[in-house]
Amino acid sequence: MDFSEPPRPPRAESIVPMINVVFLLLIFFLMTSNLVRPEPFEVTPPTAATDTEPQEELVLFVDKSGRMSFDGAEDTAAVQALAGLQAQQPVVQLRADAQLEARVLAGLLRDLATAGLVRVDLVVAPE
Repeated sequence: MDFSEPPRPPRAESIVPMINVVFLLLIFFLMTSNLVRPEPFEVTPPTAATDTEPQEELVLFVDKSGRMSFDGAEDTAAVQALAGLQAQQPVVQLRADAQLEARVLAGLLRDLATAGLVRVDLVVAPE
């Protein structure tokens, strides 16, 4: 009589270490990535023949009715918030809608100049 234990089948490879590595990579990429803040409202920029991309980080959004938004602040509060930051970064990126009236844009530029902003770059879409 043979009282020895029956032979066990070989143990399958565990995928737990691979899952751990995948989750660590996921956490690494989430922690090191720069998430983009969503635009406060839909803005369709005007078209122009250009191939340069804007580099500034201060972005003022203006919709076709003239409503402004900057970093959660609306309208005149947005201009005041930009005026407070203009010493750190004097260039502002203006994302204005293509249907914005020229007189409204001129008034906005006058308000920005009064607030102390000396350079405003208008963002356009390539043709």
